[in-house]
Amino acid sequence: MATRALWKGHLSVGELSCAVALYAAATTSDRVSFHIVNRKTGNRVRREYVDEETGKPVDRDDQVKGYETSKGNYVLLEPDEIAAAVPESDKTLAVESFVLCDDVDTVYFDKPYFVAPADEAAEEAFAVMREGMRKKKVVALARAVLFRRVRTLLIRPRGSGLLANTLNFDYEVRAADDAFDAVPEMKIKGEMLDLAKHIIDTKSGTFDPSAFDDRYDAALAELVKAKAEGREIEKPKRKREGKVIDLMEALRESAAAAGKGKRNAKKASTVSTPKRKAG
Repeated sequence: MATRALWKGHLSVGELSCAVALYAAATTSDRVSFHIVNRKTGNRVRREYVDEETGKPVDRDDQVKGYETSKGNYVLLEPDEIAAAVPESDKTLAVESFVLCDDVDTVYFDKPYFVAPADEAAEEAFAVMREGMRKKKVVALARAVLFRRVRTLLIRPRGSGLLANTLNFDYEVRAADDAFDAVPEMKIKGEMLDLAKHIIDTKSGTFDPSAFDDRYDAALAELVKAKAEGREIEKPKRKREGKVIDLMEALRESAAAAGKGKRNAKKASTVSTPKRKAG
């Protein structure tokens, strides 16, 4: 891989072990990013910590982490005390169990990483683990110290390698009832349900992430380019809010529009280029 490995260690299943490397499977580094600049001088601005009460700058040696136990009262923790609390790492992704992928709620998924053999000697053992999971249609739950914390990872076959997702801790995942408790139970049937199913049928497709566009980032990139080239910047026209209409009427209009779009697409795909006459 051209990218740099974020972590190297061993993937271990019982007595079977092989050297592996983790690579970031997703990155935000290509997004448009900005610096804070002094409008008057054009120079970058440096961030500085100041005392909340006195307003005076605090030297780096006097900056310490604190946990607030009550309003204005903190337990101070020294850097070496925090370092001592970091779990010792044995650089091992230790598989604890194999489960069906559907057994893990996707709400627990955190960051994705590609897992590959770290060297040629690890390739055979790596392939054994990968193909074993693929044949049994299971995923592995493993634990490792990653970036100073003990993390659980879900590992599954992905092409010639493995894909690992760190999992959120149970205390980090909120109960769905907190969001859905006030949502009433409603039975939808008859024409309304038929129209909804029709819209879904006419909008059926396949997952294609290349079709997703980041409009905000694209707009920022165009804004930067326009200003750098001295071009006039046109303000985008905002759409007016649509009027509130009857739900059934909205479903009917959506179904009609979706059906028309699908027929046009099908018609266009069946039109062939006329053949040239010989001679």
